[in-house]
Amino acid sequence: MSKVVIISTSLRGGSNSEILAQECRRGAEEAGHQVTFLSLKGKKISYCVGCLRCQERGSCVIEDDAAEFAKAVEQAEIVVFATPIYYYEMSGQMKPLIDRMNCLYASDYQFRKVYMIATAAEDGDFIFGKAYNGLQGWVDCFEKAELCGLVCGGGINEPKEAKTCADVMRKAYELGKNL
Repeated sequence: MSKVVIISTSLRGGSNSEILAQECRRGAEEAGHQVTFLSLKGKKISYCVGCLRCQERGSCVIEDDAAEFAKAVEQAEIVVFATPIYYYEMSGQMKPLIDRMNCLYASDYQFRKVYMIATAAEDGDFIFGKAYNGLQGWVDCFEKAELCGLVCGGGINEPKEAKTCADVMRKAYELGKNL
């Protein structure tokens, strides 16, 4: 079975994207995968300063919680990012995290498959396209990896509302089960 890292990027309590990420986790664990679940809640992730020293060192010069995430992603075979959609884009805390994973570019990273789980107050397929494309840009920098899919939870706004959305809960669970 595979080593899976699921990263919840929402900072909100009762986060709908984290509820779906946990459901994905449940499916992955039931399928026998080794799952590491990480959350950005309470973590300090600074912005990348573009010095590129990480390419020489193999790690970022900034000492914060990003190193924990980068190490987990580097060792995973499958990575799942869960994000709320704000203004048709990934969460503001997800982008600095993926920028800070620049240190993985020159590493012997193990991940080959990347997925996204996303929730938004507005509904419609177009709501998720820009965020998915943003993650695609990151994945494109890792020639051994591919962006493999998206679970969308549109029309979900109130805290913990995802729990009442059987269809999207099932899709998140099935994503985990079929990783």
